[in-house]
Amino acid sequence: MSTTLTILLIGAIALLLGVLIGYYLRVIVALGKRRSIEIDIKQMMVGAKEESQRILDEAKSKSEKTLAELKGEEKKKEIEFKDTEKRLIKKDELLDARQAEMNKEVEGIKLKVEEVKKIQERVSKIEEDKRLELERVARLSEKDAKEELLKDIEKRYEEDILAKIQKLENNNEEKLEERAKEILATSIQRLAVSTASDLMTTTVAIPNNEIKGKIIGKEGRNIRAFERVAGVELIVDDTPGSIVISSFDPVRRQVARVALENLILDGRIQPAKIEEIVDKAKEEINKIIKEKGEQAVYECGIFNFDPRIVAIIGRLYFRTSYGQNVLQHSIEMSHIAGMLAEELHADVAIAKAGALVHDIGKALDHEVQGTHIDIGMRILQKFGADERIITAMKSHHEDYPYETIEAIIVQTADAISGGRPGARRDSVENYLKRLQELEALVNGFPAVEKSYALQAGREIRIFVTPEKISDAEAKLMARDIATKIEQELKYPGEIKVTMIRETRIIEYAR
Repeated sequence: MSTTLTILLIGAIALLLGVLIGYYLRVIVALGKRRSIEIDIKQMMVGAKEESQRILDEAKSKSEKTLAELKGEEKKKEIEFKDTEKRLIKKDELLDARQAEMNKEVEGIKLKVEEVKKIQERVSKIEEDKRLELERVARLSEKDAKEELLKDIEKRYEEDILAKIQKLENNNEEKLEERAKEILATSIQRLAVSTASDLMTTTVAIPNNEIKGKIIGKEGRNIRAFERVAGVELIVDDTPGSIVISSFDPVRRQVARVALENLILDGRIQPAKIEEIVDKAKEEINKIIKEKGEQAVYECGIFNFDPRIVAIIGRLYFRTSYGQNVLQHSIEMSHIAGMLAEELHADVAIAKAGALVHDIGKALDHEVQGTHIDIGMRILQKFGADERIITAMKSHHEDYPYETIEAIIVQTADAISGGRPGARRDSVENYLKRLQELEALVNGFPAVEKSYALQAGREIRIFVTPEKISDAEAKLMARDIATKIEQELKYPGEIKVTMIRETRIIEYAR
C-alpha cells in the first residue's frame, strides 16, 4: 500500500512540474510574440507617419498650385470686369447725350406744331372771311350755290349722263354673259368624257351545254333556287355559250353574275351550294362597293370624309339615273364643279365635295323614306360632314334656296353633266321607277319577306314567311296584291303574281 501511495505522490509531483513548465514556456512564447507585434506596430506607425507626411506634402503642393491658378483667374476676371464697367459707363454717357438731343428735338417739334396750328387758324379765318364776302356779294349761301350749280350741270348734261349709264349697263351685261358662256364652255370642254347607258341584262359565258343543264337542274330546281335567292331572272335559251341575267336592280345583277361564275368554276350546283355561293358573292360586292367609294374620293381629291360616307358613295356605282351611272355622274360633276369654282374664285374643295355627295341619298332611297336630297342631308349630318358641304348639295334641284355660291356651282354642274347629249335616257328611268314602285307596293303587305320584279315587270315573285301565313291566307293575299296593283299602278299588258310559301326544316345528327 505504501508503494501505491508513493507512486501516486510521484505522479502528482510530476504532473505539477509539467504544468509549471508548460505555463512558463507559454509565458515565454507570449512575451516573444508581444515583442514581435510591438515591433510591427512601431514599423507600421513609422510607415503611416511617412505616408501621411507625403500626402500632406502633395496636398499642400496641389493647394498652392490651385490657389495660384485661382488668383490668376481672379485677376483676369477683375480686369475684364473693369473693362466692362468702362464700356457701360461710356454707353451711359452716350445714352444721356442722345436723350438730351431727343429732348431738344421734341421741344423743337412742339414749337413747330404750335406754329403750324397758328398758321392753320389764320388760313381758316381767311377762308371763312372770303366765303362770307362771297356770300355777301352773291347773296347766296354756300349750300344754295352748290345746289344751283348741280342743277345747272344736270340740266346741261342730263342726256349725256343717261346715255353713258345705259351704255355702261349694256356693255356690262354683254361682258358678263360672254364670261359666263366662256366659263361653262371651258368646263365642258375640259371634261369631255363618254357616257355608256346602263343595260338591264348581264351575260355570263359558260364553257359547254353540260354546265347549262346543271344550272337548270332536275325539273328546274337549281334555276328556281338561284332566282329565289338572288332575286333575278335567268334566261337560258338556245344561244350557245352564254346565260343572260335579267334584273332592273344592278346590285342584284352583279351579285348574280359573281355567284353564277363561281358556281360554274366550282361545278357543284345544288340549292344548298347556291345559297352559300350567293352569300359569298354579296360579300364580294360589298368589297367592290367600298373600293369604288375610295377610288371616287381619291380621284376627286377629297380626303376628309367619314369612312361610312365613303362606303355609301361606293353604292352609287350600282345605281343609275335615267340610264346614267350615278357614281360616274357624281365624279364628273365634282370635276366640273371644281373647274367652275376656280374660275369664280369660290371654295374649290367645298364645291367638289358637295357635287360628289349631291346624290348620296339615292344609295338608300329604297330603304329610307323621303326624297334623296333629304336622305342625303341626314346621312351627311349623322356622319359629321362639313355644314358647308350640306349647304352646297341640298339646292341642286332647287328644293332649298341657294345660300352660297358653291350651291349654285353644284346645281350648274348637275345641269351640265346630266343635260349634255347622250348622257341620259328618260324612258329607262321611268321603266326602273315602275319596277321599284311594284316591289315597294308588294313589300308593304304583312308576312312578305321579299319580292322581286322579273321579266321586265311582267311578273312579281313574292316570298312569304311560312310561320306568319297559311296556304289559304297566302292565296287570298295574292288576290289582294293583284287587285291593289290594278288599282294603284299603271302598266301595259298584265302582271303575273307568283307567291311562294316554302317551309324548310333543318336538323343535325351528331
